[in-house]
Amino acid sequence: MAAKKQAPRPEGGRQAAYTARNRAKLLQSALEVLAEIGPSATIEQLSAMAQVSPTTIYKYFETKDRMFSEAMTQAWGEWVIWSYNGVPAGQSLEALLNSSRKLFWMKQTHPQLARILQNSLDSPSFIIAATRESGLHSLRMLAEAGEISNKDIEKRLLLASWGLAGIMTAVHVTEELSPTEAEAAFAILISTLGLSEAKIKKLMAQPLVFASVK
Repeated sequence: MAAKKQAPRPEGGRQAAYTARNRAKLLQSALEVLAEIGPSATIEQLSAMAQVSPTTIYKYFETKDRMFSEAMTQAWGEWVIWSYNGVPAGQSLEALLNSSRKLFWMKQTHPQLARILQNSLDSPSFIIAATRESGLHSLRMLAEAGEISNKDIEKRLLLASWGLAGIMTAVHVTEELSPTEAEAAFAILISTLGLSEAKIKKLMAQPLVFASVK
């Protein structure tokens, strides 16, 4: 019996795959530039790292800053998934706090992302926006489950986000705090979420479990 011929792939599918591969390579180059230089890097420095012309970069991204933002958002999202160890966000207060605690150990687990944060935390807007965006949904779910108070939850999260950015700056930029000292400062910070001292002590006593990094 003659072998059944496979239908040819549509041209659009090949083009979409080609575009996706090129974008992925450019985003990886953007992360390397952010780790090496920071968000102040020029389009020339970015094109040199990617080994393509600035025109090629603009073919895939409207601006250099848009490219940096997309690269950082993607890297951050991957880190958040890793930090939760497979536990859905908002399902456990312990998992939420442990994810935040792992930020202080990032130099050991994700050195490239730690260097990016070091180069970017002079303006902590990304960290504050990222923690507020993901944190608000999680905290509301935890409030509905009765794990935390729902009173002034947005204001509490705002304070916590700025405080977390400050601790991360002290760890990754000024190096005023070691990861262990940062965890002690974080224990003070999370009291803004309305947790009792006994509950905070119990939660912070939980050992961190670090999944393997691919």
